[in-house]
Amino acid sequence: MMDQTVNPTPFYPLGHVGDIIAFRAAVAGWLNATVPPDWRQNLTGASEETYLKFQNWWFDQLKSVGLATPHWPKSWGGAGLPLSHQVVMIEELARIGGPMAEMFVVSLFHMPATLFANGSPAQCDRYLTGVRDRGEIWCQGFSEPGAGSDLSALRTRAERKGDVYVVNGQKVWSSFGMHADFCLLLARTNPQAPKKNAGISYFILDMRAAGVTVRPIRQITGRAEFTEIFLDNVEIPVENLIGAENAGWQIAQSTLAAERGLLIFEHAERMTHALRRDYQALTEQHGKPLEDAGLRREFTKRYAELTAVRLLIKQMIEQGEHGQDSGLLAAVIKLYWAQLLQNYTSLMARMRGLDAQRAMPLSLGTGHNSGDYLSDFLQSYGWTIAGGTNEIMRTLIAERILGLPR
Repeated sequence: MMDQTVNPTPFYPLGHVGDIIAFRAAVAGWLNATVPPDWRQNLTGASEETYLKFQNWWFDQLKSVGLATPHWPKSWGGAGLPLSHQVVMIEELARIGGPMAEMFVVSLFHMPATLFANGSPAQCDRYLTGVRDRGEIWCQGFSEPGAGSDLSALRTRAERKGDVYVVNGQKVWSSFGMHADFCLLLARTNPQAPKKNAGISYFILDMRAAGVTVRPIRQITGRAEFTEIFLDNVEIPVENLIGAENAGWQIAQSTLAAERGLLIFEHAERMTHALRRDYQALTEQHGKPLEDAGLRREFTKRYAELTAVRLLIKQMIEQGEHGQDSGLLAAVIKLYWAQLLQNYTSLMARMRGLDAQRAMPLSLGTGHNSGDYLSDFLQSYGWTIAGGTNEIMRTLIAERILGLPR
């Protein structure tokens, strides 16, 4: 494993805010000086403990130059960067093929989006500082068995008893729950509410509290990124209730909104560079451009689809920048991206032939662009489920965009 000390660097991107060209050059220079050229090889076949150490190291590197929380307001220790500068950061990170800070997605996006809009001053001070200064890891406790896309059907109960809520239930598909310090938890506090979503509250759960059991879920690739969380008479202090009791459904919308925009923009930018890399590799493998007309057409189609989805994502980001509701466009993008990712990784696995069928050690931190095409293809199915299944997205688009009857 590489030396994980924080190395000083002459590049300081935040010193060039306002000059987008100089800022891009500083980000690129810092990434070139900081990202270990062999990080992918070092994380291929690595243990979960090694990967956790690497993720913490990468977070510290970003933090050392103010790039761990570029989108947070300055009042909470963020860089308060304009959206244009955040886009540049992602473009340069994708260009160099740097690691993803995937263990910190909830910590850096979902948790702050929730607390900025609904948290108390004490909650913001404690938990935003915990991420910013100590790199605390958060997970999300929303989905349950029988309550995935229909989240309002959740059955986890939270009963007020004096100064605590006693919580019982189960959550599933919580990314990196085994490493998390805290969890954004939805639980039912009013089972008699006239509407299912009207009796749900939003809590901060300490993952080390008594009664919390976390079990990894082994995936088809062999990795266990997701977990189940079992809650057995877990006590959550009343001060860890976010917002008002029974207002959790509305508050959760600010959490879910954080999944849109820059997160999927990063995935699309990374695929753009991976597609170019893959085409170059195939050309070198065969000594000339693809001769099979069918495969060539399919590859070109995927490139056109990727170009289209990148334009849609940029449109969504612009809408968010101007305060416009981009929820419906986000549904279109999510559906489109899930299909594109699955089709592209399937194509690459087929184009590689038998070489793609060999069992390979997993490459961690690479998203869906590891170069292990079969593994990338198998992982792509997660996007057809996460954030609402493709079927739910199609129903939403049919009813709210196309105006079709329910």
